[in-house]
Amino acid sequence: MPKSQSTANITISAINAFTDNYIWCIQTKHNNTAVLVDPGDAEVCINYMKEHGLTLTDILITHRHSDHVGGVRKLETYCQQQGWPVTVYGPTLEATEHCHINLTDGDKVVLKYLNIEFKVIDVPGHTLGHIAYFGEDNLFCGDTLFSAGCGRVFDGTYEQLHHSLKKLATLPEKTRIYCAHEYTLSNLDFALAVDPENAELIHFYNQCRQRREQHKSTIPTSIAIERKINPFLRCSESAIQNSANQYRENQDIANQNRKMSIMSELTTFKTIRQWKNTF
Repeated sequence: MPKSQSTANITISAINAFTDNYIWCIQTKHNNTAVLVDPGDAEVCINYMKEHGLTLTDILITHRHSDHVGGVRKLETYCQQQGWPVTVYGPTLEATEHCHINLTDGDKVVLKYLNIEFKVIDVPGHTLGHIAYFGEDNLFCGDTLFSAGCGRVFDGTYEQLHHSLKKLATLPEKTRIYCAHEYTLSNLDFALAVDPENAELIHFYNQCRQRREQHKSTIPTSIAIERKINPFLRCSESAIQNSANQYRENQDIANQNRKMSIMSELTTFKTIRQWKNTF
Protein backbone atom coordinates (compact mmCIF):
# COMPACT_ATOMS: atom_id res chain seq x y z
CA MET A 1 0.00 0.00 0.00
CA PRO A 2 1.37 3.47 -0.83
CA LYS A 3 2.73 5.49 2.05
CA SER A 4 0.33 8.03 3.53
CA GLN A 5 0.83 11.65 2.51
CA SER A 6 0.37 14.30 5.19
CA THR A 7 -0.53 17.95 4.81
CA ALA A 8 -1.18 20.62 7.42
CA ASN A 9 -4.58 19.27 8.44
CA ILE A 10 -5.06 15.86 6.84
CA THR A 11 -3.47 12.55 5.95
CA ILE A 12 -4.24 10.92 2.59
CA SER A 13 -3.78 7.17 2.21
CA ALA A 14 -4.40 4.81 -0.67
CA ILE A 15 -6.55 1.71 -0.34
CA ASN A 16 -5.64 -0.73 -3.11
CA ALA A 17 -8.57 -2.20 -5.05
CA PHE A 18 -8.98 -4.51 -8.05
CA THR A 19 -5.86 -4.65 -10.22
CA ASP A 20 -4.65 -1.06 -10.13
CA ASN A 21 -7.28 1.19 -8.53
CA TYR A 22 -6.56 3.57 -5.70
CA ILE A 23 -9.41 4.45 -3.36
CA TRP A 24 -8.28 7.53 -1.46
CA CYS A 25 -8.92 7.77 2.27
CA ILE A 26 -8.73 11.27 3.71
CA GLN A 27 -8.25 11.44 7.47
CA THR A 28 -7.87 14.25 9.96
CA LYS A 29 -5.16 14.29 12.60
CA HIS A 30 -7.66 15.47 15.21
CA ASN A 31 -10.24 12.67 15.29
CA ASN A 32 -10.98 9.22 13.86
CA THR A 33 -13.25 10.30 11.00
CA ALA A 34 -12.52 9.55 7.36
CA VAL A 35 -13.70 10.43 3.85
CA LEU A 36 -13.41 8.05 0.89
CA VAL A 37 -12.93 9.05 -2.74
CA ASP A 38 -14.34 6.73 -5.43
CA PRO A 39 -14.87 3.55 -3.37
CA GLY A 40 -15.39 0.95 -6.07
CA ASP A 41 -14.84 -1.94 -3.65
CA ALA A 42 -16.58 -1.83 -0.26
CA GLU A 43 -14.78 -4.78 1.33
CA VAL A 44 -11.28 -3.29 1.16
CA CYS A 45 -12.64 0.00 2.55
CA ILE A 46 -14.44 -1.68 5.45
CA ASN A 47 -11.34 -3.69 6.28
CA TYR A 48 -9.22 -0.55 6.20
CA MET A 49 -11.60 1.34 8.50
CA LYS A 50 -11.72 -1.54 10.97
CA GLU A 51 -7.94 -1.88 10.96
CA HIS A 52 -7.43 1.82 11.64
CA GLY A 53 -10.42 2.45 13.89
CA LEU A 54 -12.04 4.94 11.53
CA THR A 55 -15.59 6.27 11.22
CA LEU A 56 -16.74 7.00 7.68
CA THR A 57 -18.57 10.33 7.38
CA ASP A 58 -18.49 11.22 3.66
CA ILE A 59 -17.95 9.72 0.21
CA LEU A 60 -16.79 11.77 -2.80
CA ILE A 61 -17.56 10.42 -6.28
CA THR A 62 -15.85 11.75 -9.42
CA HIS A 63 -17.83 9.82 -12.05
CA ARG A 64 -20.20 6.94 -12.52
CA HIS A 65 -17.98 4.03 -13.64
CA SER A 66 -18.44 0.91 -11.53
CA ASP A 67 -14.84 0.71 -10.32
CA HIS A 68 -15.48 4.11 -8.70
CA VAL A 69 -19.02 3.70 -7.35
CA GLY A 70 -19.47 -0.07 -7.03
CA GLY A 71 -18.91 -0.13 -3.28
CA VAL A 72 -21.11 2.82 -2.31
CA ARG A 73 -24.33 0.92 -1.56
CA LYS A 74 -22.61 -1.65 0.64
CA LEU A 75 -20.70 1.09 2.45
CA GLU A 76 -23.96 2.95 3.10
CA THR A 77 -25.46 -0.22 4.55
CA TYR A 78 -22.39 -0.80 6.70
CA CYS A 79 -22.51 2.77 8.01
CA GLN A 80 -26.19 2.42 8.86
CA GLN A 81 -25.42 -0.74 10.82
CA GLN A 82 -22.75 1.16 12.74
CA GLY A 83 -25.04 4.11 13.37
CA TRP A 84 -22.89 6.45 11.30
CA PRO A 85 -24.60 9.12 9.19
CA VAL A 86 -22.76 9.21 5.86
CA THR A 87 -23.15 11.77 3.06
CA VAL A 88 -22.44 10.87 -0.57
CA TYR A 89 -21.41 13.62 -3.01
CA GLY A 90 -21.31 13.20 -6.77
CA PRO A 91 -21.60 14.94 -10.15
CA THR A 92 -24.96 16.39 -11.12
CA LEU A 93 -24.78 15.07 -14.68
CA GLU A 94 -24.07 11.54 -13.45
CA ALA A 95 -26.19 11.52 -10.33
CA THR A 96 -26.76 8.00 -9.08
CA GLU A 97 -29.32 6.68 -6.65
CA HIS A 98 -26.64 6.85 -3.96
CA CYS A 99 -25.82 10.56 -4.24
CA HIS A 100 -27.26 12.74 -1.51
CA ILE A 101 -25.73 15.98 -2.79
CA ASN A 102 -25.23 16.62 -6.52
CA LEU A 103 -22.37 18.90 -7.52
CA THR A 104 -21.29 21.04 -10.44
CA ASP A 105 -18.47 23.43 -11.30
CA GLY A 106 -17.68 25.96 -8.58
CA ASP A 107 -19.63 24.23 -5.83
CA LYS A 108 -18.00 23.88 -2.43
CA VAL A 109 -17.88 20.71 -0.37
CA VAL A 110 -17.37 21.49 3.31
CA LEU A 111 -16.25 18.42 5.25
CA LYS A 112 -16.91 19.57 8.77
CA TYR A 113 -15.39 16.60 10.57
CA LEU A 114 -12.11 17.10 8.71
CA ASN A 115 -12.39 20.89 8.85
CA ILE A 116 -11.47 21.24 5.18
CA GLU A 117 -13.20 22.49 2.04
CA PHE A 118 -13.00 21.27 -1.53
CA LYS A 119 -13.87 23.21 -4.65
CA VAL A 120 -15.62 21.24 -7.39
CA ILE A 121 -14.18 21.46 -10.92
CA ASP A 122 -16.11 20.19 -13.93
CA VAL A 123 -13.76 18.03 -16.01
CA PRO A 124 -15.86 16.30 -18.71
CA GLY A 125 -14.31 14.17 -21.43
CA HIS A 126 -13.61 10.75 -19.92
CA THR A 127 -17.31 10.83 -19.09
CA LEU A 128 -19.76 13.63 -19.75
CA GLY A 129 -20.29 14.57 -16.11
CA HIS A 130 -16.86 13.89 -14.57
CA ILE A 131 -15.85 16.24 -11.72
CA ALA A 132 -12.72 16.74 -9.63
CA TYR A 133 -12.22 17.94 -6.06
CA PHE A 134 -9.54 20.51 -5.21
CA GLY A 135 -8.55 21.76 -1.78
CA GLU A 136 -5.48 22.39 0.38
CA ASP A 137 -3.27 21.85 -2.68
CA ASN A 138 -4.73 18.36 -3.24
CA LEU A 139 -6.55 17.33 -6.42
CA PHE A 140 -8.72 14.22 -6.61
CA CYS A 141 -9.31 13.87 -10.33
CA GLY A 142 -10.57 10.32 -10.88
CA ASP A 143 -9.80 9.19 -14.43
CA THR A 144 -9.29 12.59 -16.07
CA LEU A 145 -5.59 13.24 -15.44
CA PHE A 146 -3.05 10.50 -14.75
CA SER A 147 0.66 10.78 -14.24
CA ALA A 148 2.10 11.09 -17.77
CA GLY A 149 -1.33 10.40 -19.23
CA CYS A 150 -5.06 11.03 -19.27
CA GLY A 151 -8.28 9.03 -19.40
CA ARG A 152 -9.90 7.56 -22.49
CA VAL A 153 -12.84 9.34 -24.06
CA PHE A 154 -16.09 7.48 -23.43
CA ASP A 155 -19.28 9.52 -23.66
CA GLY A 156 -17.55 12.89 -23.57
CA THR A 157 -15.57 14.41 -26.45
CA TYR A 158 -11.90 14.95 -27.23
CA GLU A 159 -12.48 18.69 -27.15
CA GLN A 160 -14.01 18.45 -23.68
CA LEU A 161 -11.18 16.32 -22.31
CA HIS A 162 -8.56 18.60 -23.82
CA HIS A 163 -10.24 21.63 -22.25
CA SER A 164 -10.53 19.84 -18.89
CA LEU A 165 -6.83 18.99 -18.87
CA LYS A 166 -5.88 22.56 -19.74
CA LYS A 167 -8.05 23.73 -16.85
CA LEU A 168 -6.30 21.40 -14.41
CA ALA A 169 -2.89 22.43 -15.73
CA THR A 170 -3.56 26.00 -14.52
CA LEU A 171 -3.72 24.87 -10.88
CA PRO A 172 -0.74 25.82 -8.68
CA GLU A 173 2.42 23.88 -9.44
CA LYS A 174 2.57 22.48 -5.89
CA THR A 175 -0.82 20.80 -6.33
CA ARG A 176 -0.62 17.09 -5.49
CA ILE A 177 -2.51 14.93 -7.98
CA TYR A 178 -4.39 11.92 -6.61
CA CYS A 179 -5.65 10.02 -9.64
CA ALA A 180 -7.49 6.73 -9.40
CA HIS A 181 -5.13 4.25 -11.07
CA GLU A 182 -1.51 3.12 -11.05
CA TYR A 183 -0.99 3.57 -14.79
CA THR A 184 2.23 5.56 -14.58
CA LEU A 185 4.78 3.20 -16.12
CA SER A 186 2.61 2.31 -19.12
CA ASN A 187 1.83 6.00 -19.59
CA LEU A 188 5.53 6.82 -19.44
CA ASP A 189 6.31 4.18 -22.08
CA PHE A 190 3.92 6.00 -24.39
CA ALA A 191 5.15 9.45 -23.39
CA LEU A 192 8.69 8.40 -24.32
CA ALA A 193 7.47 7.24 -27.73
CA VAL A 194 5.95 10.70 -28.27
CA ASP A 195 8.75 12.75 -26.71
CA PRO A 196 11.94 10.62 -26.61
CA GLU A 197 14.38 13.53 -26.20
CA ASN A 198 12.75 14.96 -23.06
CA ALA A 199 15.41 14.73 -20.32
CA GLU A 200 12.90 15.49 -17.55
CA LEU A 201 10.70 12.67 -18.80
CA ILE A 202 13.59 10.19 -18.94
CA HIS A 203 14.62 11.10 -15.39
CA PHE A 204 11.06 10.75 -14.12
CA TYR A 205 10.66 7.39 -15.86
CA ASN A 206 13.78 6.06 -14.11
CA GLN A 207 12.49 7.28 -10.75
CA CYS A 208 9.09 5.68 -11.26
CA ARG A 209 10.52 2.41 -12.51
CA GLN A 210 12.63 2.19 -9.36
CA ARG A 211 9.61 2.91 -7.17
CA ARG A 212 7.55 0.22 -8.83
CA GLU A 213 10.39 -2.30 -8.52
CA GLN A 214 10.24 -1.57 -4.79
CA HIS A 215 6.43 -2.05 -4.84
CA LYS A 216 5.86 1.62 -4.07
CA SER A 217 3.25 3.89 -5.59
CA THR A 218 4.08 6.61 -8.10
CA ILE A 219 1.09 8.64 -6.88
CA PRO A 220 0.69 11.44 -5.93
CA THR A 221 2.38 13.32 -8.70
CA SER A 222 2.18 17.11 -9.03
CA ILE A 223 1.09 19.75 -11.50
CA ALA A 224 4.70 20.94 -11.71
CA ILE A 225 5.90 17.50 -12.79
CA GLU A 226 3.05 16.86 -15.20
CA ARG A 227 3.58 20.15 -17.02
CA LYS A 228 7.08 18.92 -17.86
CA ILE A 229 6.50 15.27 -18.71
CA ASN A 230 2.85 14.70 -19.67
CA PRO A 231 2.39 14.92 -23.46
CA PHE A 232 -1.35 15.50 -23.08
CA LEU A 233 -0.65 18.76 -21.23
CA ARG A 234 1.92 19.88 -23.82
CA CYS A 235 0.04 19.74 -27.11
CA SER A 236 1.05 23.31 -27.96
CA GLU A 237 4.73 22.35 -28.05
CA SER A 238 6.48 21.57 -31.32
CA ALA A 239 8.01 18.29 -30.09
CA ILE A 240 4.56 16.85 -29.36
CA GLN A 241 2.99 18.27 -32.53
CA ASN A 242 5.79 16.88 -34.68
CA SER A 243 5.38 13.41 -33.20
CA ALA A 244 1.61 13.56 -33.69
CA ASN A 245 2.08 14.68 -37.28
CA GLN A 246 4.52 11.85 -37.96
CA TYR A 247 2.11 9.34 -36.46
CA ARG A 248 -0.71 10.61 -38.70
CA GLU A 249 1.51 10.41 -41.77
CA ASN A 250 2.43 6.83 -40.91
CA GLN A 251 -1.26 5.94 -40.55
CA ASP A 252 -2.36 7.72 -43.73
CA ILE A 253 -1.17 5.10 -46.22
CA ALA A 254 -2.85 6.77 -49.19
CA ASN A 255 -0.97 10.01 -48.57
CA GLN A 256 2.39 8.81 -47.29
CA ASN A 257 4.30 11.14 -49.59
CA ARG A 258 2.33 14.24 -48.67
CA LYS A 259 3.65 16.31 -45.78
CA MET A 260 0.77 17.20 -43.50
CA SER A 261 0.25 20.78 -42.38
CA ILE A 262 1.07 22.12 -38.93
CA MET A 263 -1.37 20.61 -36.46
CA SER A 264 -3.55 22.57 -34.09
CA GLU A 265 -3.32 21.97 -30.36
CA LEU A 266 -6.68 20.17 -30.30
CA THR A 267 -5.84 18.01 -33.32
CA THR A 268 -2.54 17.12 -31.69
CA PHE A 269 -4.34 16.11 -28.53
CA LYS A 270 -6.89 14.00 -30.39
CA THR A 271 -4.16 12.33 -32.44
CA ILE A 272 -1.98 11.31 -29.50
CA ARG A 273 -5.01 10.18 -27.46
CA GLN A 274 -6.07 7.92 -30.35
CA TRP A 275 -2.46 6.77 -30.72
CA LYS A 276 -2.38 5.85 -27.02
CA ASN A 277 -5.59 3.81 -27.45
CA THR A 278 -3.70 1.32 -29.61
CA PHE A 279 -0.19 1.70 -28.19
